[in-house]
Amino acid sequence: MPRPIINEDDCSACGICVDACPNDVIEIVGDAAEPVHDDRCDGCAACMEECPMGAIIEIEED
Repeated sequence: MPRPIINEDDCSACGICVDACPNDVIEIVGDAAEPVHDDRCDGCAACMEECPMGAIIEIEED
């Protein structure tokens, strides 16, 4: 199952990834985006594609 990983040092907390995610996986928590519902991620990569900071990668986990 894919899971987004967000580099908090690169994240500007702009919220673009939150809006781009069709499954409500990501929320802004404090000063950065955070994947709060990893189990909802379907690997569409919309968050990665839309992140203007390049702060998101997705990894595959069992």
